[in-house]
Amino acid sequence: MSNTTLNTPEHYIKGILASDISVLSRAITLVESTKEEHQQIAEKIIDGVVEKTGKSFRLGITGVPGVGKSTFIESFGLELADNGHKVAILAIDPSSQKSKGSILGDKTRMEKLSVHQNVYIRPSPSSGTLGGVAQKTFETILLCEAAGYDFIIVETVGVGQSEITISQMTDFFLLLMLAGAGDELQGIKRGIMEMADSVIITKADGTNIQKAKNARTEYAHALHLFPPTESSWIPKVDTCSALQNDGIANVVRIIEEYKLLTTSNGYFDKKRKDQLKDWLHQSISEKLKETFYNNPQVKAELDKMEGLLLKNNINPYKLASELISKWKS
Repeated sequence: MSNTTLNTPEHYIKGILASDISVLSRAITLVESTKEEHQQIAEKIIDGVVEKTGKSFRLGITGVPGVGKSTFIESFGLELADNGHKVAILAIDPSSQKSKGSILGDKTRMEKLSVHQNVYIRPSPSSGTLGGVAQKTFETILLCEAAGYDFIIVETVGVGQSEITISQMTDFFLLLMLAGAGDELQGIKRGIMEMADSVIITKADGTNIQKAKNARTEYAHALHLFPPTESSWIPKVDTCSALQNDGIANVVRIIEEYKLLTTSNGYFDKKRKDQLKDWLHQSISEKLKETFYNNPQVKAELDKMEGLLLKNNINPYKLASELISKWKS
């Protein structure tokens, strides 16, 4: 990436609004970068395109390991793209805690989808952020919307806390589950079942069809035990076979029903506004944290305090309060 390009946010803005995939990808790289010069340009890019955002439908997808998320997303994404949607898929990959690298394997797992002219797949390293969700996912969503993508899919690694974050930045939260798996495998469901707008039982094919139907009945009963949602939407449960492309159109129909209901009763717009407020507060927290830890005096004082903490029996909370007080003054 040349310095000339880095110094011209207008280059990115123009390219993104023209749906230039290469420019979009480089802009997302700037957004994900931790370098200050990149962040400054990224902010200007987002400022320049923000008026063109907000017109997509944002879908969050998660599921237990082995549920077939990539296979489902390929079949589901092709259904959308073949029906005229421009689809952006943000696949949040697990990262190495040491190298901060990413597996980035989704393009190889979604062979047909990755070459579709109406589809853009962006694997992003989670960089060790809470629950595996990339910190800059929301900004990436905005860039994709500005580039003309009207259906954004965010796939999580399915490890727990990430689902809460994704449900706070998407319009619809889809939970993929397996039929006949033991509770130890499906332990993830306890914390996120209440957040799900729909539960889809995958791999409903071959000898697994009856198990999938039984699981659909069980999950439907379980969801009815939860209190009514603010959106007035009653979560739907269905089955599908992504390999056979069976039931995928039903999932699209469920999402369309949800959008119709929530736009008509005002909940869709309210949720979007609440998400902007959340993004503001999260941005403030991140900026404060970044400013604090990058302060030279704080770094020096923190090194001293860590030494004291290891040598003496000192209350860490007290040391933290002292350090923050010195920083504020």
